[in-house]
Amino acid sequence: MNSIAQPDSTVIILFGHPVPITALIIGAAIVIAALGYVLLQSGRARRQAEEDTLKAGEADRSMAELLRLQAEMQGRLATIAEVFGSRQSEFNQAVNQRLDGMSQRVSSTIHEQGKATHENLRRLQERLAVIDAAQTNIQSLAKDVVGLQAILSNKQTRGAFGQSRMETIVADGLPMGAYAFQQTLSNGSRPDCTIRMPNGLPPLVIDAKFPLEAWNSIRAAGNPEQAKIAAQQFRRDMDVHIKDISEKYFVQGETQETAFLFVPSESIFAEIHENFEAIVQKAHRARIVIVSPSLLMLSIQVIQSVLKDQRMREQAHLIQGEVAHLMDDLSRLDERVRKLQGHFLNAQKDVDMIVTSADKLARRGQRIEALEFEATGDKPTGASDEMPRAVESRTGLLKLRVVDED
Repeated sequence: MNSIAQPDSTVIILFGHPVPITALIIGAAIVIAALGYVLLQSGRARRQAEEDTLKAGEADRSMAELLRLQAEMQGRLATIAEVFGSRQSEFNQAVNQRLDGMSQRVSSTIHEQGKATHENLRRLQERLAVIDAAQTNIQSLAKDVVGLQAILSNKQTRGAFGQSRMETIVADGLPMGAYAFQQTLSNGSRPDCTIRMPNGLPPLVIDAKFPLEAWNSIRAAGNPEQAKIAAQQFRRDMDVHIKDISEKYFVQGETQETAFLFVPSESIFAEIHENFEAIVQKAHRARIVIVSPSLLMLSIQVIQSVLKDQRMREQAHLIQGEVAHLMDDLSRLDERVRKLQGHFLNAQKDVDMIVTSADKLARRGQRIEALEFEATGDKPTGASDEMPRAVESRTGLLKLRVVDED
C-alpha cells in the first residue's frame, strides 16, 4: 500500500526538495501562461514597435515630403516674390510714365484751355463790340421805323412805298421790255405797273395803292368798339379801291379782264383772308386778285416761264429750217461716204488680185527653184555616166513644161 502513490500525495524531488505533482502542474501551467502572456506581450510589443517603426518611417517620409514641399514652396515664394518685385518695378515705372504723361497732358490741356479761354474772351469782346454796333444800328433803325411810320401815314408816300416793293419784285423777275411802270392807258388812267403778256394778249395791270391808313387804325384801336369802327372804315376803303380798279384799269381790248391788287405785307394779306372774307370774295367777283409779295413773285415766275415758251415757239421755225439744212448735209455726206466706200471696195479687190498674182509668182518661183535643184543634183543609182547632155536638157525642158501646165 505504501508503494502506490496517491495523486495528491505524489511528489517529485526537485532540486532536493519534494514537490507535489499538482503543484508542479499548476506551476508549470502558471509558467506556461506567464510565458504565453510574455510572448503575447512581446509580440504585441514587437508589432507595436514595428507599427511605431512604420509610423516613424511614414512620419519621416511625411516630414521629408513636407520639407521638400516647404523647399518648393519657398522656391515658388521666392520666384513669386521676384516676379512681384519685377512687376512692382514695372508697375511703378508704368505708373510714373503715366503720371508724367498725364502731367504733360494736363499741363498742355491747361495751356490750351488758357489759350482757348483767351481766344474766347477775345471773340467775346469782338462779339460785344458787334453787339454794341448792332445796338447802335437798332437805335438808328428805330428812328428809321419812326420815320417810316410817318411816311406811311401819308397817302402819297404810302403809295410810293408799295410801288417801290412791287417794282423791285417785277424788275427782278422779268426781263427789260416785258413790263412798264406808270403807263398811260387810252382812258387817261395810269396803273402802277403793266406786264406784257405773250401771244399778243393785252397786258396785265397791277395796282399797289393799298389803303394802309385804315388798316393802321384797326391796329391802333384801344377797345373793341374802336376796332369795329376801324374795320368798317377799312371795308369801305377796300370797296372804293376795288371799284376804282375795275372802272379805271379794265379797258376792253387794251388790258386783261383780271387785275392784281398788291398788298405790301404777308401778315396783312393773311389777316385780310382770315378776318375780311367778304372783301376777298368781292374782289374775286370783280376779277381782282389780292396778292402778297410772295404770290406776286410766284405769278411773275409763271409769266416769265410763259414768255420763255413763247420765245421758243417763235424760234421753232428757225430751228426746223436749220434741222432741214442739217438733214440735207447729212444726206450728201451719206452719199459721199457710200461713194468712198465703193472706191475702197474696188481698191480692196485690186489689192486682192495683186496679192493673188504675187502668190502665184511666189509658187512659180518655188517650183523653178525645185526644178533647178533636181537638174543640178546627184545622178540616180544605176544611171549611165555616158548619158548625153542633150537628153538631160530635154528632160529638164519636159519637166519645166509640165510645171508650167500645172
